[in-house]
This record gives sequence, C-alpha cells and structure tokens, in this order.
Amino acid sequence: MSLSAVLLLGSANLAGAESLRGAMAKAYANNHDLNVARAQLRATDENVPIAKGGLRPTISALGQTQAARARTTFGDNTEFRRLPTQNSRTGALQGAIEINQTIFDGFQTPNNVSAAEAQVRASQKNLDNTVQNTLLNTITVYMNVRRDREIAAFRRQSLAFLNEQVRAARARFDVGEGTRTDVAQAQSQQALATALLNTALAQVASSEAQYLDVVGDPPGELDAGTLPPRSLLPGNISQAITVSQNEHPAILATQFAVDAASFQVKSTEGQRLPNLSVNGTVENTYSLSDTDPNSSSLPGVDVLTQNQVSASVSARLTVPIYQGGIVSARVRQAKEVLGQRRIEVDGTRDQVRSAVATAWAQRQAAEANVTGYRAQVSAAQLALNGVIEERNVGQRTTLDVLNAQSDVITAQILLAGAQRDAVVASYTLASAIGHLSPQRLGLTVAAYEPEEHYQAVKDKWYGLRTPDGR
Repeated sequence: MSLSAVLLLGSANLAGAESLRGAMAKAYANNHDLNVARAQLRATDENVPIAKGGLRPTISALGQTQAARARTTFGDNTEFRRLPTQNSRTGALQGAIEINQTIFDGFQTPNNVSAAEAQVRASQKNLDNTVQNTLLNTITVYMNVRRDREIAAFRRQSLAFLNEQVRAARARFDVGEGTRTDVAQAQSQQALATALLNTALAQVASSEAQYLDVVGDPPGELDAGTLPPRSLLPGNISQAITVSQNEHPAILATQFAVDAASFQVKSTEGQRLPNLSVNGTVENTYSLSDTDPNSSSLPGVDVLTQNQVSASVSARLTVPIYQGGIVSARVRQAKEVLGQRRIEVDGTRDQVRSAVATAWAQRQAAEANVTGYRAQVSAAQLALNGVIEERNVGQRTTLDVLNAQSDVITAQILLAGAQRDAVVASYTLASAIGHLSPQRLGLTVAAYEPEEHYQAVKDKWYGLRTPDGR
C-alpha cells in the first residue's frame, strides 16, 4: 500500500468535515499575524512617496496681523491747564504664499527613493515568508488535532477494554477460576488507563486552542491529512538545496535589504555635496493708520490706508565645508550596516540549507516509520487476539492480556504520530525550499496582491485616504 493510502485514517471522509486545504484557506484569510504583516507592508509602501517628496515643492500660506494704539500729550503741564492730546491707531494685515523647491540635494532623494523601493521589495518577500510560516503552522496544528483526537480515541478504547477485563476477572474470581491478583492487576491497569485518557483529552483541548489561534475558527470534524502534490517537492536533496538557495523568500528578502543599505550609503554621502534650492514668495499687505481728527495739533487728519503686493524669488546654494564630523560618521555607520546586511545574506543561506537538510531527513524517517508502525499495529493486534484465546484456555494470565493490549495501544499511538509527522515533514520540506504558497497549493482563496497597493500609492502627490477608502 502506498504512503498516501496509509495516511487516509478512515475508509471514507466524514461528510462536511474540514479538509486540510480548507483550513489553510481560512488561515490565509483570517490569521492575525499574517494580517499584521500585510498592514506593515502597506505602511512600508508609503516610504516611497515620502522619499520622492524630497524633490517635490512645498507650498505654504502665511498670515500675520498686528494692531497698535497710542495717546500723545503735548506740553509739560507746568501751568496747570488742559494740554492738547492726540489719539492714534495703526493696523496691518499680511498674507503670503511661499513656494520652496529643492533643485539639487546631492543625489540624496534619488538614492532615498531607490532605498525605499528596495525596502518594499524586501518586505514583500518577508510577507511571502510569513505566508509560508502561517500555512505550515496551520498544517501543524491541523495534524496535531487529528493525532491527539486519535490518541484520545485509542485511550478511550483501551479503557473500555480494561473495564471489560475487570468485569471478566471479577466474574472468574467469583466462580473460583481466577485469583484476587488477576482482579487487582486489571483494576490497576484500568486506573492507569483512566489517567492516560484524561491526559489525552487535555492535550486535545490544548491542540484545539492552538488551532483556533492559527486558523481563526474552532476545529470541527477534520478530514485525514494528505501529502502535498509531488510537483511541490524536489526529487533529491541536492535539487532541494539548489532550489531553496534561488527561490526562498527569506534569502531574497535579505538580498533586497543589501540593495537598500547600498543606496542608503550613497544617500548619506550626498550630505557632503552642495545643495541648491529656489524660494518664491507672493505677499499682500494691507495697512491703515488713524489719527483723531479732533486733535489740536493735527486737525482734519482721518484714516490712511494702503495695500502693497510684492513678489520675490531667491536661490540658495549651500556648500558644506565642515560639518563637525557628523556626516562622516553617518557614512561610516551606513557602510557598516551594509556589511551587516551582506553577512545576514550568508547567514540566512546557511539557515535555509540546514532547514532543507533537516526537513529532508525527517520526511524520510517519517515515511519509514509509517510503514514500520503500521506493521507493528497489525502484529500487536494479532498477538493480542492470540493471548486472549490462550488466556481463555488457561495458558496465559490476565497480566499477559493486559500487556498485549498495552502493546496494541502503544503501536497505534506511534502510528498516529508517524502519520502526522509524515504530512508535516513533507510540507516542512516544501516550506524550506520556498514553495509553500497558496498559488502552488491551489488553494481556493482570493490571493492578496501586495503590488496593487504599492502601485496605488508610490506616485501619490496628495490625499489622506488610503486606497481602501479609510
């Protein structure tokens, strides 16, 4: 029998049961960590228009108003008589439009834009890696629930068997065919089976809670786990390593991070180059002055107003000579960061290579274990049936039956674990080479396209609403 057939843990799937592909589709749409990563990528996309703003004009509206009042007394009041006075007031209202445009900034803006674009590409690959991890976590928790429920079912069957053995031992003891020792041994195994069942049920509850956290829905009835398509997996370990080194999103993300750091070095070096900017201002000033017409010193003078419109254009060239060593330190710092990013590429390559080798070995071991444990279950069940028959004719004891039943349960639990490991290890290998994606798996789900948001915002000049209307 093929391994795929072995992994079908029942003769037929339960009607309406959740499939592994269905669970992955739900996790792809609902997983909180994955949605957080998508939101983070959308925020990273905005770094591109922010960087482009360095060579875009800035326009400001300025406004200013002022008012003053004065009272002037003429004379020194030495003759104790009423002295002439004058009341006056002045006011001004000023408005202006100012435009600033950077013409040359030492190539900082073009390099900042390139660095931001590389960061977006790196974040997109990181998102692809998060998708892989989410799908693999979904597969793991799905198969954990399947395994733990099977183990609990085996424990429940074992307890039912031991309940029957206790009843049979008491019956034989009552008619003088058994001993009190037989009854005690059966009761001891019955108590142990009860404790093991409770432990198995607790593990089921824990696995179901993890499933809810990853998938977003509580697990109902689950279909048997199935292996990934053969086209998803390489034919040998050398091919697996080669594919992973060329296609794994974690490696591609670190390579884009190197590009971003390289452009950041150039941008920082641009701070040592001249900067040229142009400033234009259009200003309108309205002012008035008012002198009291009844003043004895300035009779007949009333309100005087004027309106002045002016415009000016200026250019500013800044040539850095010495900047306190700050820019030089920033350039050296950026170069060290670039070196760090290059080292990270090598480190990620080694991690991926190790993950591929480990997954390949685990997959081979799991497939071999499924075959071995399946044979063990068959042999242990046959042995149990024989021991029961021999016990019935007095050739074996109750303890022999209990030990044989324990061997069956142990073999069944090992087989359930191996079947789980075979599925998880196969998908782990697919993830290790970078092929665990909704498109390759053929999931029935609306694919999230990060490029759509990036294209929608990368050239925006204004607007507060996000592309989805917020």
